[in-house]
Amino acid sequence: MFDNVDRAMATSYFHWFFLAREGGMPEELIRAAPESWLRSRFADRWAVREPLDSEAFARYLQSFLRDGVIEATCADYRAAATTDLELDRSDAAAGRLLGMPVLALWGSEGYVGRNFDVLDVWHDYAVDLSGHAIRSD
Repeated sequence: MFDNVDRAMATSYFHWFFLAREGGMPEELIRAAPESWLRSRFADRWAVREPLDSEAFARYLQSFLRDGVIEATCADYRAAATTDLELDRSDAAAGRLLGMPVLALWGSEGYVGRNFDVLDVWHDYAVDLSGHAIRSD
């Protein structure tokens, strides 16, 4: 995805870039309004069903507020934008592909399904590939 950033991707997935920032700013801003942040991640994300009910959201929020979860969330995005990306590029340059069977699934109504030929993209990474779009309730 990092090699295919355009306006639509950047606005749909802005959190990838925000959470990957070093220096603790994302953690600080999220900790200032964790419920608002989490609600923003669920707002307008449902193409085929109603948003989370209040009980489900409360469980997400309760988990999100546990010590270290905000930091771990940001660390995951930082790794994706740095270490993981570098390793992927190194493997691609060396011609290394995943040898195990890979099943790629993506939401039929989401950004990825609307903007990419997913199987065509994954053929650059895997030898034994299958997959299709799914209704992502």
